[in-house]
Amino acid sequence: MRTITHGDVTVAARVVRGRPAVAQRRMVLGFLDRAHAADLFRKRFGRAHPFWGNGSLMGAVLSDVRAMPEPFLSDTSYLEALALAIDTVLDWRRRG
Repeated sequence: MRTITHGDVTVAARVVRGRPAVAQRRMVLGFLDRAHAADLFRKRFGRAHPFWGNGSLMGAVLSDVRAMPEPFLSDTSYLEALALAIDTVLDWRRRG
């Protein structure tokens, strides 16, 4: 997968925000797996994956759903979703 940026994490958090925590984690893991597969596709065929994008987390997230505008950091549900997205990325990277 391509390098994960701030924008990647925030778009994932915006998409999963408001869903149950178990569903949020599962969704972020799915986005990460699709981004990784899309990056392998991009490296092999020299073009973006037709459904999952260019190998970035943002590409995988936005290929699935449309993100809402970024809320303010005073929004507790957004902060919780952002924390969950970051924790899920860290866990995904640790598992290899």
